[in-house]
Amino acid sequence: MTRQHKLLTLNLFLLTFVLGTSEFVMVGLLTEVATDMKIAISIAGSLVSAFALSFAIGTPIFTALFSRFSKRPLILALIGVFIIGNMITAISGSYGLLLFSRVITAVVTGVLIALAMAVASETLPPEKRGPVISIIFTGFTVASVLGVPLGTFIGQWGGWHMSYWFTTLLGIVSLIASSATIPRGLKGARSSLKNQLRLFTYPRIVLAFFIPAFSIAATYSVYTYLAPMLQDVLFVPARYISLVFLLYGIVSIFSTLIGGKLAAGGGMGKIRYIFLAQAVILASLYVSSGSLAGGLVSISLIALAVYLMNSTMQLYFMDWADRHVPEAKDLASSLTSVSINVGIAMGSALGGVVTKNMELIDLSWSGGMMAVLASLLAWMTYRLDRGARSVSREKNGLRTNTKEVGDHGI
Repeated sequence: MTRQHKLLTLNLFLLTFVLGTSEFVMVGLLTEVATDMKIAISIAGSLVSAFALSFAIGTPIFTALFSRFSKRPLILALIGVFIIGNMITAISGSYGLLLFSRVITAVVTGVLIALAMAVASETLPPEKRGPVISIIFTGFTVASVLGVPLGTFIGQWGGWHMSYWFTTLLGIVSLIASSATIPRGLKGARSSLKNQLRLFTYPRIVLAFFIPAFSIAATYSVYTYLAPMLQDVLFVPARYISLVFLLYGIVSIFSTLIGGKLAAGGGMGKIRYIFLAQAVILASLYVSSGSLAGGLVSISLIALAVYLMNSTMQLYFMDWADRHVPEAKDLASSLTSVSINVGIAMGSALGGVVTKNMELIDLSWSGGMMAVLASLLAWMTYRLDRGARSVSREKNGLRTNTKEVGDHGI
């Protein structure tokens, strides 16, 4: 890659790091927010749910609406809105204003992620797209490993408002970096919202959409309740739980990077087996939890498997749209992140049902079942794609034979 490509990749990584820190830091500040606003912790927790829901609903709609605009000015404008949203969060004195600011920030976050993926796809060499997209996704993982603990520390030290002044500052840094590295001349696609939403009339896109959702749901059914599981099942002392989460985050970085290598080598044919391995790993926790070392090994492997499919699915959606619905490429670039947020909500809900009606350790095999469903959907998608390619080759061969017959005058 050229120096300009490397600087662009670094900036897009920084952008997703900033977006991820702003999104995830609220999880570490729920107690402080609830105490400061004198609301129940469950109501404070609804801020996280509202963010995920707004992200999932708003991202595809607004990505489609904004796709007609040139990408550079659009990205800079949206980062500006992101900065304002974080400033409103930082000065919020009521739950209503705080909720409003999180909803606005969620929608902007989703659209910016889609645009970051689209810029990478349009400007970088084809053979580098998989690895670079995995680096962009890694920004979120690093946000959970470094950004969130730092933001939480700032909030505990200076009040939760200070954490969002911190994310506001990060947004300003990202705005400056983006203005220097985002290339000019990346035109939008002039198409109506109706034409772009035609993407969802293709059953194969709908089928593929739920592949990341089920895979992430499998992991998050366990991850959401990992802290109580560490305490009550593995008997990890409370003071060491943060270290386990740090270990999980570090391993998940490698998951994202390995996923980029898989995508570069025909990932769709491989991830159906990866999901089966994910199912086995999750289910293994049921047995390995009998010892601390065994449980930690299973948790590390869960982290290693969690993001292996990201780059493959991102390229699948974008390439498929490029072939069949070119005007919806930007919309297609948002589908992986939207699906992941749907999966987080699904996994958290499944975990809630299991913990209410069964034992904590039963999250392991129930999460494994979700991974099996992801494998089944990936297998179906792969077979459908192979069938479509075979039909296309037969048609091309028939046209070639017909042309040869005509050329010989028979």
